[in-house]
Amino acid sequence: MDEFLAGIEQLAFVRALKASFVAYPIVNALHVMSIGALLTSVWLMDLRILGAFRSLPQAAFVALLRRTALIAFAGALVTGLLLFSVRASEYAAKPIFLVKMTLILLAGANFLVFLRLPRVRGGEEPVGGTVALLAVLSLVLWTSVLMAGRFIGFL
Repeated sequence: MDEFLAGIEQLAFVRALKASFVAYPIVNALHVMSIGALLTSVWLMDLRILGAFRSLPQAAFVALLRRTALIAFAGALVTGLLLFSVRASEYAAKPIFLVKMTLILLAGANFLVFLRLPRVRGGEEPVGGTVALLAVLSLVLWTSVLMAGRFIGFL
């Protein structure tokens, strides 16, 4: 595995990214922007599912935010992979990085479970039971992903 990770770091485009005075900060900024859009979308969507913002139609609001979150996640994934590639060996060895990846997988699994539930059609009332639990879990997981990501640079 160490050879594989070291090989990633030696790819021409990764070395160019690492050496660039401009490219790396741009990728980093795009990663932060993507995470901001993702977390904002998730929080607003989950809060609406839990009954906040009742003046906004739930189905349309959640559908819009779900699309926004998926696009933001794609941006965070691409930029995150680029940032990872620069120090793949170092990051992969950090337990907090593995925690972050686990949290992302759990948040993704939570999202897939949510998608498999019967839709609350046209309901503008706060939801209960499993849907509410999944919304709260989503808030906790995605916030934890953010916190773990911030700790990567400090631990």
